Parts: sequence; structure tokens; C-alpha cells
Amino acid sequence: MNLLAIETSTECCSVALVCGGDLIVRSEVVPRRHAELLLPMCDAVLAEAGVVRRQLDAIAVGRGPGAFTGVRLAISAAQGIALALDIPVVPVSSLAALAQDAPADSRTILAVIDARMGEVYSAAFRRHAGSRLEALGPETVGTAERLALPIQASWSVVGTGWASYAPMLRLRLGQEPLFADGARYPQAAAVARLALQELAMGQGVSAEHALPVYLRDKVALTTAERQLAG
Repeated sequence: MNLLAIETSTECCSVALVCGGDLIVRSEVVPRRHAELLLPMCDAVLAEAGVVRRQLDAIAVGRGPGAFTGVRLAISAAQGIALALDIPVVPVSSLAALAQDAPADSRTILAVIDARMGEVYSAAFRRHAGSRLEALGPETVGTAERLALPIQASWSVVGTGWASYAPMLRLRLGQEPLFADGARYPQAAAVARLALQELAMGQGVSAEHALPVYLRDKVALTTAERQLAG
């Protein structure tokens, strides 16, 4: 199985190639340079593995939520490659990819991405044996103050939402998390691992059905809203 994975929903631009039993990764935190770096990164991992594009079996892509331009870029690149090669696409939640990289002993995980405008993208997961993630509710976007969580004894928290809103998220959790890292981003390597699970279950869609998930349709505050926010 040769699987190329793409994830550009946050400030981090990353690609990963699964080739046989090997995983080759390129990942950089490069705000506003994703369009410039994404395809060269893809070419770099393919060249390192000695694989050409026509040898790819599938494309995995972080489908959001996250930055609008980043999500659009990843989906467009995945669709373009998949259409040219007539291979399936596996869209993967960027929040699930983020949760996938929580410490291995984490059982309940809150993934939070800073959505700007005072909000976070969030989703809660339970990890089962074999690293399978079970969503404990829908993905949401909203203020940290209004984040609704299922009752759990303990949490691990990952993502830039923690760096921006830790005090309020700590109140919503009801206690100090067992683990928290606000410097983690969704990574293509995690997208690849989750996509392999999906492919093993016969999942995967044609390029035109690989759709982004934004969760909100508003990308900027109005002048009045900025004035109210101070």
C-alpha cells in the first residue's frame, strides 16, 4: 500500500507517505506558506521512498475543521492528485488526527484547535484498544466558555485551543487534565494512520466526494463586532 497523506488545516503544513511498512514525513510550522510548500513536500517524500505518483494507491487528507484556506488547499490538492490517478480519497477529521497523537495511555481526549475570533474547534474522543478512536459527540465550534463535554473522570487535552484558552477550558473540564499540550497540531502521519484503518474497512471515496468540513461559514468579524470586542 502506497498512501500519501496531506494535512494543512492549521499553521502546520505536513505530508506523510506510507510505503510498505515505512512512514516518511515532512512537517513544518509555516503560517501562510502552505500553498508554496505543500506540493514540494509531497514530491520530497515520494522521492525519498523511490515512488512515483502513478504508484500511489490512495490519498488521505485532513478535511478540517481548521483554517479555511488551509482546509481548501488540502482538499483541492488531494482531489487533483486522485482525479489524475483515478484513486480513492480518504477524508479524515483534523480533530481526530490531533487526538490520535495524544499520549498512548490517554483514554479520553479533548482535541481543541484555536478557531480565532474567541472560539475553538473541538471534539472529544475515547481511545480503544488498537488506537481506534470513538467520537463522544459531534465536532463543534464556539467559545471555550460554552464548550459542552461528556462527564469523564479524566482528560488529556491537545491542540492550540489549550494554549489560547486554558483557564476557561480547565473550568469546563472541572479539574486539571492528566495531560495537556497546547503546541500540538494535526499531523499528516496521524491522518495516514487513521486513513489506513478506514481503508481496512473498505472506506474511501471518489475525488469529487472528498469534501471539506468548516463548521462555520464566517471568517472575519464585522467592524461593529471588533469594536464590541475591544
